[in-house]
Amino acid sequence: MAKRLLRRWCAAGVAMTLLLGLAAGQAAAQGGDVLVFAAASLKNALDAIDDQYQKDSGKHVIVSLAASSTLAKQIESGAPADVFISADLDWMDYLAQRNLIKLETRKSILGNELVLIAPKGSAVAVTIAANFDLAKLLAGGKLAMADTSAVPAGKYGKAALEKLGVWDAVSGQVAQAENVRAALALVARNEAPLGIVYQTDAAVEPGVKIVGVLPANTHPPIIYPIALLAGSKNPDAASYLGYLESAKARPLFEKQGFAVLQ
Repeated sequence: MAKRLLRRWCAAGVAMTLLLGLAAGQAAAQGGDVLVFAAASLKNALDAIDDQYQKDSGKHVIVSLAASSTLAKQIESGAPADVFISADLDWMDYLAQRNLIKLETRKSILGNELVLIAPKGSAVAVTIAANFDLAKLLAGGKLAMADTSAVPAGKYGKAALEKLGVWDAVSGQVAQAENVRAALALVARNEAPLGIVYQTDAAVEPGVKIVGVLPANTHPPIIYPIALLAGSKNPDAASYLGYLESAKARPLFEKQGFAVLQ
């Protein structure tokens, strides 16, 4: 029953994200604002950067946040966005292969870490190593993760658990959420005793604590690429993209825990 409810909740969330993304696109097209489609894990960093960008330039930005997979599919379906920031290389490659980005503008700008989290009051103690007993730590509860088949954080997390030799033991206990922030919320609300999210997400949620770091050599490098979309006609989009790569944006990304790659 709980699994059916979670699936319905995720499906409803994806549908709502699609509607909101299209609505945001229409609003941006009408108002001339730059529309950014960005991975959900970037919310806090982009909130701070966009406030500063507006002060510096007088220009407005509209950000639509969701899983990179959801956003890429929206773009493929014709959503009128200007900038795409993915949480992995695969979904940027997906759009590039369909000629939906301006290849000359593509850059990899950020890095991140993957962590194991628990509710703030949890007493769980973890040593993450090969074949560590994650199933025992869950004690019959769920492991909150973003969708492991499509969402970058979920894909990274599954790869790490496979490398560590524990995926098969816990795969039946994974509560798959529509994006990494939704997985974070499940743990913060004590609906899951453990979860796998980005370090930057855990850092901004007071309801969770980090109990372990997934070793970087257990999963592909976590890289956030950025690009202008091929269909963008907004003259301000390129300047906004440049701002994200500038010295002014760097400390705001770093304050949220991102590694700036340039």
